[in-house]
Amino acid sequence: MAENKKQSSDSNTPQNKKGNKSPGGKYQYSFYWIIIATLLAFWLFSSQEGGLFGGPPTIDYSTFREQIQAGNVQKVTVRGEQIDGELKQKTALKASEDDTTRYNQFSTYLPSFGDEKLMDMLEANNVEVQTLPESDYNWWTILIWGLPLIFLIIIGIQFFRQMRMQGQNMFKIGQSKAKLQDAEKVNTTFEDVAGLEGAKTELQEIVGFLKNPNQFDSLGGEIPKGLLMVGPPGTGKTLLARAVAGEARVPFFTITGSDFMEMFVGVGAKRVRDMFNKAKEKAPSIIFIDEIDSIGRKRGAGLGGGHDEREQTLNQLLAELDGFEPNEGVVVMAATNRPDILDKALLRPGRFDRQITVHLPTQEHREEILEIHAKNKKLSDDIDLGEIARSTPGFSGADLQNLLNEAALIAARYKRKAVEQQDIDQARDKVMMGLKREGIRLSDHEKKLLAYHEAGHAIVAAALPDTDPIHKVTVIPRGKAMGVTMQLPEKEKLLYEKKYMLDRMAVMMGGRAAENLIFDTATSGAENDLKQITKLARKMVLDWGMSDKFNNIAFGGQREQVFLGEQMGSQQEYSDSTAREIDQEVHQILKTAYDRALEAINEHRDVLDKLADELVEKEEVSGKVVMQWMNGDLGPFEDEEGDNKGDAEGEETGGGVESEDEKKNGKGAAPGRSGSGEEE
Repeated sequence: MAENKKQSSDSNTPQNKKGNKSPGGKYQYSFYWIIIATLLAFWLFSSQEGGLFGGPPTIDYSTFREQIQAGNVQKVTVRGEQIDGELKQKTALKASEDDTTRYNQFSTYLPSFGDEKLMDMLEANNVEVQTLPESDYNWWTILIWGLPLIFLIIIGIQFFRQMRMQGQNMFKIGQSKAKLQDAEKVNTTFEDVAGLEGAKTELQEIVGFLKNPNQFDSLGGEIPKGLLMVGPPGTGKTLLARAVAGEARVPFFTITGSDFMEMFVGVGAKRVRDMFNKAKEKAPSIIFIDEIDSIGRKRGAGLGGGHDEREQTLNQLLAELDGFEPNEGVVVMAATNRPDILDKALLRPGRFDRQITVHLPTQEHREEILEIHAKNKKLSDDIDLGEIARSTPGFSGADLQNLLNEAALIAARYKRKAVEQQDIDQARDKVMMGLKREGIRLSDHEKKLLAYHEAGHAIVAAALPDTDPIHKVTVIPRGKAMGVTMQLPEKEKLLYEKKYMLDRMAVMMGGRAAENLIFDTATSGAENDLKQITKLARKMVLDWGMSDKFNNIAFGGQREQVFLGEQMGSQQEYSDSTAREIDQEVHQILKTAYDRALEAINEHRDVLDKLADELVEKEEVSGKVVMQWMNGDLGPFEDEEGDNKGDAEGEETGGGVESEDEKKNGKGAAPGRSGSGEEE
């Protein structure tokens, strides 16, 4: 029944999702085609001369008299000067020189001088005579001139209706675009949200108030008027809002910040008023505003002044949340991933009283999220969701859902009966590093350069004590990298020690060190490594106080992208001489990282050569094999994992370097990926 109702509702909309025209428009155009077809039919089958498929011929008056005298005329109809007649036998009347058709009907006209003997001839030959009144316009003339007029009238009526509808839309432009969700159809609950226990606890209070407000009123407590959810994209902010709607079972209005905006000033403010009026009528109710930063930006934060429409919309929203008139029974939920640009008046108590930070999931929560998304997937018995969760640090809930979906698509591509572990691995590489790049042809020298570059990263990562374990080394181009050395942490890291940072930087320098040692040259493949290690070293000096000379000092200052209108550049909070010393410290950190990488490569030169040769031949080596060689077992190549999920199944690998800055901004324990760079 629900599906039938939905289909019926879709059929009544002016335009369905595929962009087909509405039924009204379809019938309208059909009517126009009927009119055109009717006109064409009258022309083709007209009984008048000139009709393409028939109509009696117009003959000479003398021929008409001859047929009377021959006794071949059965009946004549006289209308003014026009005479239409019927013959007893079909005769070739020779209406024109090349006309040989035999007719039984004809048409002619009386001469202007009259014919006094015509009536006597008709009576003498027993011809039936019928007379009709003379008319200036016959039915054909009326039709020819009338139908185009009717056609123009119809067009005018349609044009007037369109103008009237546009006028109605103009009056409706200020109506709220918030959609009222059917509480019976929202089936998402807190059980469908893995992790985020703190956020769910806060939201359960909102649900409890909406279900039983007397419990709070008896204690003098007031439910928060606004609740702002903040977090990186894909972490489940909108999912939490749907869960609140499913738990509370109250009217739930949803809208995005961009729906308030219009080219006319004042429309957004009117839509805000209309939205709150509708919500108050159905109180207790919830309003969910997604991407609120589109209307909640700081006022006056723009070059040459502010944006009148957006600022008026924001002012009205502030007044509705906590203005002169009380706002009771309506809870406003909002979500954004840009809290730094929101207006301070929007965040004060009384408006958005609570802010819930929705973080990226931890390893334990990632496993719970995978279990939820795996319910409708057919997975093989060899898949360990815990291992997948460990190997996907920095993934959001949306990333994990996409990972399992991509794995299912890959399994379907190979016509498997269930998703296998090799499909998960291939999907993870695709999500993390992009598609495999086809059609790249490298020379033997370039392949060797690339192999030694990646082998340098791997050897340093295996040799130093405070690095993440190696997952695999590959020289298969993917995304923006020609090759990659992937490391996966044994456990999730929330804090990074200095020794870990120094070893990580040495791993980044491993590729350049191997190039200089083996080929006495440098390549553009180290571009990404050098950019990331320089950024990391500067953060160690400026932000984390990890340098020897500036220990325990954070110089601060905003070096990220500034918000347009607040400041046009970064303000330096230290002197030029200090800046020079900072540059020297950064240079020293980079030099130390390079020296440590070169030392590790020289110490394990035999493993470096063997690994590079295997990469040239096999293109991919697992981390277990690298550690086997590093421990002194230089036996034959035995990749227990790679053979059954590598080239034979078309696994696609590759990647780039994950910056520590990205880790700090939300991808807390992203796997280390040191790779040769991409030509820009």
